[in-house]
Amino acid sequence: MIPSEVLSVLEDMRNERIRGASYLARRGAEAYLLLADSLSGEELEGALAEMRRILPSVNPSMASLYNLSRFIPVTGNPEVVRARAEEFLALLENAVREIGNVGSELVDNGDVVITHSFSSAVLSIFRYAVEKGRRFRVILTESAPDYEGLALARELEELGVSFEMITDAQLGLFAGKASIAIVGADTVTRDGAVVNKAGTYLLALACHEASVPLYVAAESFKFHPKLTSKEVELLERPYTRQGYRVRNVLFDITPWKYIRGIVTELGVMIPPRDL
Repeated sequence: MIPSEVLSVLEDMRNERIRGASYLARRGAEAYLLLADSLSGEELEGALAEMRRILPSVNPSMASLYNLSRFIPVTGNPEVVRARAEEFLALLENAVREIGNVGSELVDNGDVVITHSFSSAVLSIFRYAVEKGRRFRVILTESAPDYEGLALARELEELGVSFEMITDAQLGLFAGKASIAIVGADTVTRDGAVVNKAGTYLLALACHEASVPLYVAAESFKFHPKLTSKEVELLERPYTRQGYRVRNVLFDITPWKYIRGIVTELGVMIPPRDL
């Protein structure tokens, strides 16, 4: 049985509205640390087996949770669980840092970067670009209905980066005003498609039409080893507006043919020409 304090962390993860796959993976690793502090032997082994089922279901659109649940072995030894969870946290931190360093080389002086939603990896790219003395401007969406764009706007203010916020409906209008698009990812499927906040596919189409290169920033643990784009379960949350039910699928799927490259901690992956 999973202890109540761990279940509480999982429930907080389910209710998270602003931060994405990297944050949830970090919280998931912290849940494993709690397990290691609470259980041992057969009780721990049983809880870990249950976590392999429950953790990915917290958000089935996020490969990071699936990969984390497989990264932690099913064992009765709490020290092994603790060591693996701490290793995952270190890998996560290093991945975001390396993506920032690699991805910042895509941002030149005078660039206008358009982005959608909030991504810690994209923010890392912006932070490293600022540290390298690049002067650029950002166009960002408000990212309704949870308005993740507001969180990014606050971060850009702290970095001293000039930005302009637009409604999601204006993606097609403003994509052509950018020189480059950079977005995050919650999953990269086995066939190379990118699952990210709904609206990313529309941005990709608009960038394709305007000949604006679109890059995706994604840590390697966001690559799903099994799922194809047709098999991804897209999470939907209830949403009403003035008494009317509004469909609220949180993610969409962008085929690799619309993506110039995927920035990982290992370098930039370039899609094959036949996709």
